[in-house]
Amino acid sequence: MTSIWKTAAGGEAVRTRYAQFLSYWPQPCVQRRIATAEGETFVMESGKDGAPAVVFLHGSASNSVTWLRDAAALGDRFKVYAVDMIGEPGLSAETRPPLASGAYAPWLDEVLSGLGVERPALVGISLGGWLALDYATHHPDRVSALVLLCPGGVGKHRNILLWAAPLLALGPWGRRRFMRIVGAPQPSGEESPAAKAFAAFTADIHKAFEVRRERLPVFADAALRRLKMPLLAILGGRDAFIDSPGTRRRLAANVPHAEIRWLPDASHFLIGHTAEIDAFLTKALRP
Repeated sequence: MTSIWKTAAGGEAVRTRYAQFLSYWPQPCVQRRIATAEGETFVMESGKDGAPAVVFLHGSASNSVTWLRDAAALGDRFKVYAVDMIGEPGLSAETRPPLASGAYAPWLDEVLSGLGVERPALVGISLGGWLALDYATHHPDRVSALVLLCPGGVGKHRNILLWAAPLLALGPWGRRRFMRIVGAPQPSGEESPAAKAFAAFTADIHKAFEVRRERLPVFADAALRRLKMPLLAILGGRDAFIDSPGTRRRLAANVPHAEIRWLPDASHFLIGHTAEIDAFLTKALRP
């Protein structure tokens, strides 16, 4: 199996820093390791026992620290699980089946079974949005609600790595230039120590991690029409990675009950929507 890390030392450095971030997870929490056919899967569990389950799925080149603030906010009302996707820079197995292999929905089903979660709400961003859709289109009766932030798999995937690779090879300057082009948040000098630490962690990941280079499979109209559960989609009009106008059109046509929040000036990097997610799930999962 090919390693997901450019060097073993780089991977170890990211994992060590990740563990430091996880120490700030809302308490009480439990770190779970679920055995699956694809290898061990790492999950952070917190929140209110006996409450509706919410499963968070992070994007590519990321891990569950993405959801630290969301877990803190939603933990008062929900039981929260943040799953490290296999083949990504978290603490799950480095196994990376092709996205079109059909392996990911069965893998996530094994994870949910291992957690004892029967019908969760799924919250996914980017690749995590694709993963949520992949599972929900295969098992629509096992998903209570969907929240998708700039999800893959609906609008076409723009493979920007074809032109970004030369920039990323230029070291820190190239990475900063790439982040500006795609609309990622840029340091202003006024960030909190926590924000600066997270930015440094993200930079470490991009230096050490071998990103996926395959195109995201696109779901057929018939698959999207299986999504009968409450659905919120938050889309950025300036998304450099995903055809967001195409995502909006296809969701409106095939999932007419979906709530679509269109942000014309937002990029792929959708942050700061915790309150909106919380309000939607509180309504959707009301007994």
